[in-house]
Amino acid sequence: MSVTARPSSQDTALEAAFGAPAHQLYATASAPGASAALRRALELRSFLVLAEEQVARVRDRVHAAMDPGRDQDTLSADTLRMDAEWLQAALEARAGYRTALDSLLRTMPRPSTKAGAKKVQFNQPRITMALPPAAPAPGPVRGRARTGRP
Repeated sequence: MSVTARPSSQDTALEAAFGAPAHQLYATASAPGASAALRRALELRSFLVLAEEQVARVRDRVHAAMDPGRDQDTLSADTLRMDAEWLQAALEARAGYRTALDSLLRTMPRPSTKAGAKKVQFNQPRITMALPPAAPAPGPVRGRARTGRP
């Protein structure tokens, strides 16, 4: 099964950020003109899917080795120690990919609205203020000229 079809722990965040399920985002990312943020996010998601699969495999292998019905003669401390190291590496990789993807989603610019996309408009009240009528502009004094004498 391809990473595009496998679920990841970050699919909800990706869907919220880009507005489509992961399988549709992969199709969008392969089209010309896809954003670099989308391509990077899906690359990180693909790595995350693989890391989460590794965690699950090692976990299942440890559970199978520790099954109460299993013959104790087949237990190996060395094998369990190696599985613990594999699990640690897979968990660190998973945490790193989650952190990188979270950071990308948090810092990427908001997607621009495409032509034909529904735009949300907010009606803001207009504040208008009626001004009093303007006073007549001062002009030249009519009548006698002032000379400054009494």
